[in-house]
Amino acid sequence: MTTLTIDMPPELYAQLQRIAANNQRAAEVVVSEWIAERLHQASDERKRVFAALRAANRLAEPSQAMRASAAQATMTLDEVQAALDRTGGPPLSEVILAQRGPKT
Repeated sequence: MTTLTIDMPPELYAQLQRIAANNQRAAEVVVSEWIAERLHQASDERKRVFAALRAANRLAEPSQAMRASAAQATMTLDEVQAALDRTGGPPLSEVILAQRGPKT
C-alpha cells in the first residue's frame, strides 16, 4: 500500500471526520474510496466521450501506416520541446485565439 499525505484546512478535516464517523469508517478509508470512485468515473467518462465521437464520425483510428510511423519515432519529449522552441513565434494556443477573432 502507498501512503499519501494531504494538507487540508481544519474545518474540511472535521467534516471528513464526521462523514467517516457517520459511515463507521476511518477517514483514510473514506478518502481512498472517494478517490477510487472518482478515477473510475473519469475512466467511464473518457469511454463515453470516445464512443460519442466515434458515433458522430468525429474520431478516426490511426491507420496501420500511422501506427508503424509512430512506432519508429525516436525523439524524446525534451527533443520535441527543443525543436518547437527553435521555431520561434507565438504558442499555438495564441495563434488559434488570434484566428478566432475578438469575442462578440
